[in-house]
Amino acid sequence: MSAKRRVLLSATGAAVALAATAAVAVAGPVATSDEAAKPGEPGRPAAASELRVMTLNLWHGGAKVDDGLAKQLAVIKKHRPDVVGLQETSGHSAKEIAEELGWDHWQSDADLGIISRFPFTSEVETSQAAAGVRIRIDETTGQEVELWTAHLGYDPYGPYDACFDKMPVEEIFRREAESGRTPQAEAIAKDLAPKIAAADETPVLLVGDFNTPSHLDWTEATEDSHCGYGQVDWPVTKIFEGAGLKDSFREANPDPAAVPGTTWSPVYPKHEGSTGADEPQDRIDFIDYAGDKLTVKDSVSFVEGDPKPVPDQAGNAWPTDHAAVLTTFTVG
Repeated sequence: MSAKRRVLLSATGAAVALAATAAVAVAGPVATSDEAAKPGEPGRPAAASELRVMTLNLWHGGAKVDDGLAKQLAVIKKHRPDVVGLQETSGHSAKEIAEELGWDHWQSDADLGIISRFPFTSEVETSQAAAGVRIRIDETTGQEVELWTAHLGYDPYGPYDACFDKMPVEEIFRREAESGRTPQAEAIAKDLAPKIAAADETPVLLVGDFNTPSHLDWTEATEDSHCGYGQVDWPVTKIFEGAGLKDSFREANPDPAAVPGTTWSPVYPKHEGSTGADEPQDRIDFIDYAGDKLTVKDSVSFVEGDPKPVPDQAGNAWPTDHAAVLTTFTVG
């Protein structure tokens, strides 16, 4: 039996964290400074010629570090995303961050959240382990995007099956389905299909913690970094690719050997944090997109400072156990 991920959500887990949430999308309060102003107010343009999209897992809503909310805000203010898909909000973080910034937001009862400096223009829709909303990024032209955030099942975890238990790929894939990730991805792809078909008019963004590596990363050229496995066609990323979604990070950084883009985990270099076997390091957080009005300008995964590993993470400036991903798109 594989070891389990050290990131637990709740009794229900990530696979069903969204299923019964009450979707509440609200406009942010009046901004208290130019930095936090909403589109059209001083200091904020009413249109995005570039769109900065971030995904960030908040690690139990910031509860695992001291002053979690302040540290979350510091990351967002420094890196200036326009829209953010959040995971592990613990039912409050999206609301709290958005209220501090004066942004629009949606907060689930448990796991997911969306925040935006541009206004929401629809009710939030949900799929399995995902939720999305329309956002108007240009008041003059009316240009909108669909932003969806997802957090797929976490256990069993494929890199553990590979690196700790040396399972054959067929068995790993069977357990990918057991984790919920494969059926969740299939359901999300089905629900997004009509939106992706219309993405040249209204671009679609699917971001989040997919809890799986990518088939674009596990290749013959990177087998030394992935426990001796060569090409592995991880089902979730293949499903989203087949649905017409493109991986923005790999578009900007096409060589996984040169730029691995690791997001799991800055505080788990070892399986127990600072002790145990080496933790498999992988890119499991993604910003996927569809629509020819978006062109990838650049994409980065990043961590601030030099965070200490678990269990000594409370004083870290970096508020989470994942790296963030930020993609800048040109629009038009």
